[in-house]
Amino acid sequence: MSNEQFIEIVNDRENNLKNVSLKIPKNKITVFTGVSGSGKSSIVFDTIAQEAGRQLNSTYSSFTRLYLPKYKRPDADEIHNLTTAIIIDQKPLGGNARSILGTISDINPLFRILFSRFGKPKYGDASNAFSFNDPMGMCPKCDGVGKSYVLKMDAALDMDKTLSTGAIKLPGYTTKTSFYLQTILNSGMFDNDKPIKDFSEEEMEMLLNGEESLKVEFNGAERNITYEGIERQFYRRNFQTGGDLSSTARKNLEKFAEMATCNECHGMRYNKKVLASKIDGKNIFDLTNMQLDELLKELDKFNRDQMQSIVKDIKKRVGDLVDIGLDYLSLTRETTSLSGGESQRVKTVKYLSNSLTGLTYILDEPSTGLHPRDVHRLNDLLMKLRDNGNTVLVVEHDPDVIKIADHIIDVGPRAGIHGGEIMYTGSYDNLLKSDTLTGKYLQNHLPFNDSPREANDFIESSASSLHNLKNVSLKIPKGLFSVITGVAGSGKSTLVEQVFSKEYPDAVIIDQSPLHATSRSNSATYTGIMAEIRKLFAKANDVSDGLFSYNSTGACPECGGKGVIEMNLSFMENSEIECPVCHGGRYDPKVLEYKLKDKNIVEIMNMTIEEAVDFFDDKKISSKLSHIQDVGLDYLSMGQPLNTLSGGECQRLKIAKELNKKGNVFILDEPTTGLHVSDIENIIRIINNLVDKGNTVIVIEHNTDVMRSADWIVDMGPDGGSRGGQILYEGQVAGIKKVKESYTAEYLF
Repeated sequence: MSNEQFIEIVNDRENNLKNVSLKIPKNKITVFTGVSGSGKSSIVFDTIAQEAGRQLNSTYSSFTRLYLPKYKRPDADEIHNLTTAIIIDQKPLGGNARSILGTISDINPLFRILFSRFGKPKYGDASNAFSFNDPMGMCPKCDGVGKSYVLKMDAALDMDKTLSTGAIKLPGYTTKTSFYLQTILNSGMFDNDKPIKDFSEEEMEMLLNGEESLKVEFNGAERNITYEGIERQFYRRNFQTGGDLSSTARKNLEKFAEMATCNECHGMRYNKKVLASKIDGKNIFDLTNMQLDELLKELDKFNRDQMQSIVKDIKKRVGDLVDIGLDYLSLTRETTSLSGGESQRVKTVKYLSNSLTGLTYILDEPSTGLHPRDVHRLNDLLMKLRDNGNTVLVVEHDPDVIKIADHIIDVGPRAGIHGGEIMYTGSYDNLLKSDTLTGKYLQNHLPFNDSPREANDFIESSASSLHNLKNVSLKIPKGLFSVITGVAGSGKSTLVEQVFSKEYPDAVIIDQSPLHATSRSNSATYTGIMAEIRKLFAKANDVSDGLFSYNSTGACPECGGKGVIEMNLSFMENSEIECPVCHGGRYDPKVLEYKLKDKNIVEIMNMTIEEAVDFFDDKKISSKLSHIQDVGLDYLSMGQPLNTLSGGECQRLKIAKELNKKGNVFILDEPTTGLHVSDIENIIRIINNLVDKGNTVIVIEHNTDVMRSADWIVDMGPDGGSRGGQILYEGQVAGIKKVKESYTAEYLF
C-alpha cells in the first residue's frame, strides 16, 4: 500500500501531544479512543481538520479569505496526503423560528415543486408560492412564523369595568381625554356603560380587531376617522414599526402581550390559498407535519407516473432520516428545538445525499443521545459514508461504535500532561488483548446496585400531554439517585426539562450547553478561585488585587489582556499574533515581579488543576480545586479559556461548582457524554456523593452502567414520537426486567 493511501502526521506537538507521528488509513473508519483530555481532539480537530481547512482556504483569493473561517497552522513538523475535511459536530443547528427540519434537510423545496405542479386547485406559477418564507405563501397575520403576539386579556382589559369607567388598560386609553379612548366612547358602536364581561362575541371582536370608517366628535369638532380595534392598534403601534423594537415597545409587548399560536393559520405558517391546494386530499402542511415514518407510508399512495421523479427523491431523503433513527420527528419541527445529537445526525444524513467522494468526514461522539438499541443505525450511516469513497474519523467512547472501526488509535495513557501519547493502533480484536486502559474497560460492565436507597417521599409534576406525552406525570423519590431512560424521542427531555423543571423552578439543570464563555473566562474565574488568588497575591505583596486581573489594572498595556494582537493587513485577512510585550501571558510585565510562594501570576495560571491542588494551602481555594479534580478535570490548566472546553467538560465544571450544595434537586442531562469507559465509575461516585449530602439527583441517560447503579429508574417509550410518551416502568432497577415492551430492559440484562 503506497503512502498516499494514508494521512501522515510527523511529530505533532499540538496542545499536550508529545511528538506524535501517525499513519491513518484513507477510505476506512478510524476511531480515536482514550480518556477525556488525552489528546484525541488535538490530533483530529486541532491538527487534521485545522490544516485541511487552512490549505483549502489558501486556494481562494485574499479577498474571499476575509469571509472564510480562520485556521491556524498546527504545531507539527509535517502533515501529508490530506483531503478536504468536513466536521460533523454536535453544535445545535440553531437558526431561528423560520428554520425547520424540512428546510435544513432540503426536503421542503421538493414538496414545494410537487404542489406547484400537481396541487389542486392550482396556486401560483412557481414553487416559491408554497414557501412560508415568501410573501406569496406565508400567512399574512404571522408572516409565516406560525406564532404571533396576542393580547393578555387580563392585562389589557378589566372585565368587570365598563368602557366609560376605564376597562381598557392599554397605553393610550388610560386617560379620559385620550384621542383613542374618546374615539371608542363617541363611536356609537358600543354600550359604554355595559361591563366588558357582558359583551357579546361580535361586540368583543369589534372592540379587539374591528375596522370601521366613522365620523366622531373630538374636542368639539367632528372628524372623519378609521376606527381600529384595540388589539390591532396595539399590534401596529408596537410591533409593525419596522426595524428593531424600541425599549418602550418591548416593555409594552412583555406587559400586555404574549407569543402564542397564530389564530389565523393555527400555527401552520401558510396562507389560506396554499392550504386549500391539495394532492389526494392532503395539503403541504398535512404532509410535512406527519411523523417521518408515517409520511413514508403516505407517499407510497402518490403513485401517478408524472410525479414519480420528485416523490422518489423525497422518499429517499425522508428514508435516510428514518434509517438514522429520527423517525419520530416531523419536517415541521423547528431546528432550534433539536438536541446536539439529533442535529449531528441530520447533518450526517445531509452529506450522505451528495455525490462528492474522497472527503474526510470527522465526527465528534456521534453516539451521544442514542439509546443502545439505535447505535447500529449510526454504525450503518458511518459505513455508508466510508463506502461512498470517503475517510471517516470518529472520536468516540461507545463500545458498540468502536467495535465497527477498521482501524483504532488509542491515545493516553491519561489526560492533560499525563496524556498525549499513542498507546495502541490496530484492530478492535487486538485492542481487547492490549494492555491499555481502553482495552481493559471495554468489556467491563458494572453490576446492578444490590442495595438501593429506599423511596419514601416523592415529588411529582402535574400530568402533561406536551409534545408526544400521553397525559403522564414524573414522580421522583426525594433524596435518591433516579435515572430517566428510553429511546431517543420517547419524551424524556420533554417530561423532565420542560414539564417537571417548570413546576420546580429551583431544580438545577446541569446540561452540556456552553458556559456563555469568552476567551477571557476560565475555570478559575468560573468557580470563584481567581478572586481568592488575587486576594492572596495582594496580601503577600501589599498592593491592590486589581493588579492580578488581566481584565483590570493588571492587563498588558499592549494587548489589553487578550494575549494576542490582531494585525490589520488592509487588503489581506486580519491576522492574530502573540503579543510581543506579554508573550501571550495577558498581564503587564511589571505584575510578574510580584510573587506568591516564588511563583508569579502567569506561572500559576499555567498550572494544571492537579498541580494547583498541591501548590495552594488556602482552604477556600483547595476546596474548590478538589471539586474540579473530583469531576475528572484535573488536567485543565487554571487559565484555559472556557470557550475551548467541550460540552462534556463544561457540564462537569458545572457539577464541580455545585458539589458543596445540600437539599437541592439536580437534573443531569447525559453526564457520561465525553467520558471514557474508565471514568463512568467516577461520575457515578460523584452522583452518589451529591445524594449522600441530601440532594435529589435526576439523570437523563443512555449508559447502561449508570442505569444499573441507580436507586430508581423511570423508563419511557415504548418507542419515539407518537409511539412514545408513556411511562413503561418506574421503580427499583431490577424490576424493569419484567417489562416486555421495554427496549431498556433488553439491553440492561
